[in-house]
Amino acid sequence: MNEETGSPPTVAPVAAVSDHASAPRQKSALAMTLFWLRDLMLSVVIAIVVILFLYQPVKVEGTSMMPSLVDQERIFINKFVYKFGIGDIQRGDMIVFHFPADPSKSYIKRVIGLPGDTIAVEDGVVYVNGKRLDETYVPDEYRDRQSIPLLRVPPEHYYVLGDHRTSSNDSRAWGPVHRQYIYGKAVFVYWPLEKMGILR
Repeated sequence: MNEETGSPPTVAPVAAVSDHASAPRQKSALAMTLFWLRDLMLSVVIAIVVILFLYQPVKVEGTSMMPSLVDQERIFINKFVYKFGIGDIQRGDMIVFHFPADPSKSYIKRVIGLPGDTIAVEDGVVYVNGKRLDETYVPDEYRDRQSIPLLRVPPEHYYVLGDHRTSSNDSRAWGPVHRQYIYGKAVFVYWPLEKMGILR
């Protein structure tokens, strides 16, 4: 109380000050939420684009690529690397393609012969252009003892084999694969975690 006048002391309008102070904070929170939603949507769009046009997760089914790939493993395939002439299919690549006899099915095999190459298999040993192919990815216990007469890979075709030769249905049975059926390259194992890494 004011001793000189006897009137009560003046008090600032606390509520009014509080209202004015909270308004900028509310606008700031709303702006941050909008920014967060924008970034989230952008991330989702980028992820969709990457999955649809660059990388696609797929599940390995079967044992034809053991020991490099085993049944039920999850891998990423690069669907962009062979498009538009950006990357050439190389010997040793693990490619994913539509099975020529039934395009509703997809296979994964390793490229052994390129267009124009000569391929022969003698007692399970592969020869490319007359030279024995060094296949460190095929353990001896997975190598069969088949022999395939010499053939030349036609233009735009690729000769493919599974790493597990005794359990693979591949070019030895149905011939080289035309380029039009090939749509990706296996590049990365992401599951199980203990096998996570780049494929070679």
